[in-house]
Amino acid sequence: MEFLNELNESQRKAVEYIDGASLVIAGAGSGKTRVLTYKIAYLLKKGIHPTSILALTFTNKAAREMKERIASMVGEKTARYLWMGTFHSVFSRILRAEADKTDFSKNFSIYDSSDSNSLIKSIIKDLKLDEKQYKASQVHARISFAKNNLITPETYRTNADLAKADLYSKMPRLVDIYEIYSQRCKQADAMDFDDLLLQTNLLFRNRPDVLQKYRDAFSYILVDEYQDTNFAQYLIVRKLSEEHQRICVVGDDAQSIYSFRGANIDNILKFRNSYTNTQVFKLEQNYRSTQNIVNAANSLIDKNSEQIRKTVFSEKETGKPIKILNTFTDLEEGVVVAENINHLKFSQNFSYKEIAILYRTNSQSRVLEEALRKKGIPYRIYGGLSFYQRKEIKDVIAYCRLVVNHNDEEALKRIINVPARGIGDTTVAKLLDCARTQAVSVWDVLNDMLAYNLQVNAGTATKLANFRKVISVFAAQTETLNAYELMLQIVKVSGIINDTYVDKSPEAMSRQENVQELLKAVHEFCEQKTKAGETALLTDFLSEVSLLTDQDTGDDGESEKITMMTVHAAKGLEFRAVFIVGMEEDLFPSAYSLDSDRSLEEERRLFYVAITRAEELCFISYSKTRFRNGKTNMSNPSRFIRDIDPQYLDAPSERPETRWKESADWDEDFEFERKSFQRDSFKPRPVENTYVQPRKNLTKVGDAHLQTSKQIIENKNLPVGAFVKHAVFGIGKVLETTVTDGNEKAEIDFGEKGKKSLLLKFAKLELL
Repeated sequence: MEFLNELNESQRKAVEYIDGASLVIAGAGSGKTRVLTYKIAYLLKKGIHPTSILALTFTNKAAREMKERIASMVGEKTARYLWMGTFHSVFSRILRAEADKTDFSKNFSIYDSSDSNSLIKSIIKDLKLDEKQYKASQVHARISFAKNNLITPETYRTNADLAKADLYSKMPRLVDIYEIYSQRCKQADAMDFDDLLLQTNLLFRNRPDVLQKYRDAFSYILVDEYQDTNFAQYLIVRKLSEEHQRICVVGDDAQSIYSFRGANIDNILKFRNSYTNTQVFKLEQNYRSTQNIVNAANSLIDKNSEQIRKTVFSEKETGKPIKILNTFTDLEEGVVVAENINHLKFSQNFSYKEIAILYRTNSQSRVLEEALRKKGIPYRIYGGLSFYQRKEIKDVIAYCRLVVNHNDEEALKRIINVPARGIGDTTVAKLLDCARTQAVSVWDVLNDMLAYNLQVNAGTATKLANFRKVISVFAAQTETLNAYELMLQIVKVSGIINDTYVDKSPEAMSRQENVQELLKAVHEFCEQKTKAGETALLTDFLSEVSLLTDQDTGDDGESEKITMMTVHAAKGLEFRAVFIVGMEEDLFPSAYSLDSDRSLEEERRLFYVAITRAEELCFISYSKTRFRNGKTNMSNPSRFIRDIDPQYLDAPSERPETRWKESADWDEDFEFERKSFQRDSFKPRPVENTYVQPRKNLTKVGDAHLQTSKQIIENKNLPVGAFVKHAVFGIGKVLETTVTDGNEKAEIDFGEKGKKSLLLKFAKLELL
């Protein structure tokens, strides 16, 4: 097996061990995907049948890339029979195959978050609950938590602790919503993402024969990103592997950052407790980043107590230290980041697509976007509205879902009047009410409106009958037409494609292009399936599309743009240069993480993930003031910056004795910095070395720039570019000053408060 010579010693040992349970701890950039890929190829070369191998990932993209690489080593005919995919795709496949043993049909729909939230909103409305108190997204999150911990509505109702938690959250009837939500999903023959795991666990629990069938089927089980698994995923894997114990899990506890989704770091920390004679392999060589970046990340994560210790190292060049950028305001932070990006682009030969800006929360992007636009720097927001979340695409998909599953109520509600066919909200409400009263599906009511005594006039009844007929005609073709042929019929006959040609606006043109792109995607899907000798029916396409993740539907990375995203979204990606912005207390780490050591350690792991996305250069910025929650607040630099060994940092030294201090000492430095900040910070400045840093000329107390606002008003010389503070609008930047009839007026940008034109004699501004 010559391909094993491509591995380093640690990787090769991990690949060749196949006699029992193994835990592969893979440091950032250490080649964990290669180990998984080569291990599967190694098993196949050893004669293990591909259908006996179950490989679980967290994205379809990862599974696809691994499968393509395996195919290049062992041949496509062999690789095609592997059970490889995401947890949700693999177990949805099992649930469809075993549908006769569940409460669902083999054509069940899969609800995404918007479908689930829509259903929850309607339940809250039906129960006449306060929509502000019972926010659909929060209710959905609590239901998701319950399902990921295998808590059914029946169990939830008997749990006193959950009842107390709901009472504390002012949602005492959450259990009622959960119960009705589950009932409505069953009635609609639909599962949400969490159901795919819950229902698989219930299937294995209730049908030991089915569990044994898949235990016997899968001789080897491999799991990627094991640190991200939740309890439901852990238990499925445990049940399937506990007899033969030929399981290999790969992950990095230092990159466990998804507890808010239910991920449990204990799954990887305590893996050895679940399997006897577990072999542990550590992949410690980082092939991605420079030595300085790796060493800085090591010194940071070393502060965590909950971890499996390893020593990650790099044999790449030493590289530059991590640059710390400190600014006075978040507005200036955006400008400084943009200036550094332009320097990398035009002086260091970086392309825009090789650069990323990472932030803790999505709300931070606005100021950064403005700064990039002003500098003419193209950017994209990663994890924004994906292709399959666009309205026209969801409309077409909803038609397809209703065609294969007539009971899909959310799909029916979405497209019963799309394009407009005179079926209004009142009629839909009557349909829903009739279905609830009769305890049947809405489709049942449409099939026999007279029998169910639907109270609509003759004209409306005709419109409803015509809609039902259109869907029924499509349904009759599901077994004779492939996915592309049938979807083409749907977009033409339904009128959706014609609806996009109503006008020539850019928005309408974009909708046309999106529908055409969807048809192209379906066509490619059919070609791939046909080539592989598999079916390419509409149900097959829907099964694949409904399980796409953000990374599967994101930008292909080829466009020449800066990438902006949250740190959570950046996991698994890498860039030549990374800017980590907003490194301030209560922002990163988040204020919500300060209530426990465990939460704080996860925030530190999140920062570790951010740093290790960088290949060559890493910048960390923080601002002394930031506009948050409707006002400008003073900020302290993040404690995590002090966790990094100073020898790996290029930190500003405004005072000879500058050093990283405990947070209580930062206030003194902040006052010093505030007084030394100059009005020319936003003017063009020469670039020195590789980095651009705000100019900090220290001035004497008697300097004219530090006069009081009263003196400035009297002298009528408020400088353009200065920062001022207003009692109502907060901190702003002076854009322009004019004098009319002896009265000086200033145009000031107050950030989120907008631009204001103020008379100085009344404004009572304080110059900063």
